[in-house]
Amino acid sequence: MFIVFVLAGFAALVLAHTAPAPFLLEAMARDSAVWRMPRETPPTVYLTFDDGPNPTTTPDLLDVLARERAPATFFLIDRHVTEETAPIVRRMFAEGHAVGLHSATRREMLRSPREFGQMLTRAADRIETLSGSRPCRAFRPHAGWRSGEMYTGVRENGYVLVGWGWMLWDWNWFRARTPDSIVARLAKRVEAGDIMVMHDGDEKAPRKDQRQTVLAAARLIPGLRARGFSFGTVCRNGG
Repeated sequence: MFIVFVLAGFAALVLAHTAPAPFLLEAMARDSAVWRMPRETPPTVYLTFDDGPNPTTTPDLLDVLARERAPATFFLIDRHVTEETAPIVRRMFAEGHAVGLHSATRREMLRSPREFGQMLTRAADRIETLSGSRPCRAFRPHAGWRSGEMYTGVRENGYVLVGWGWMLWDWNWFRARTPDSIVARLAKRVEAGDIMVMHDGDEKAPRKDQRQTVLAAARLIPGLRARGFSFGTVCRNGG
């Protein structure tokens, strides 16, 4: 019986840091985490895209969003923001999208709150320097892996950790992601206030074509709009 309790405690500890949904850490995070947006009228859903900017994919995705007049939130990896990709980031801001920060490795959860805050500031400064606009104070950890230290750093620096709705993600475990699989998963589960996450980039391959995301967004947006949904960003008033 003791071993059962130990294993259960270990499992709870692991899930607290890795669960792709609010769990134990969120119970203590107070206002430092958002996994779902408030319900609004008209009913609104929130498209978010991770791991960019990607010069191979993000411009085409922005074309889809512009055509559909759908705002979204882009969570950018610091090292992917360069002189080459800065025009893409400038376009995000110019076309009314929100920009937040994203980590590329689980190791960030091991930083002290001070180190973590410094990392956020450096990344925001670089985006502002290269694009002319500052990202909002929204942060998404790599694969949702977070820690108490990370939450302290988020809170002390005025940021909010942004998650996503249950099963509202595009990765498909050990199978290739396809437009069909993404649309099927997201469209049947989404409700008002839900945050969805797809990938226009790859943390290990900044130029890898994520065509499935472009094609899925082109189908999802008109389909959801036909069901009465509007689209919003997780950043409000630039903060």
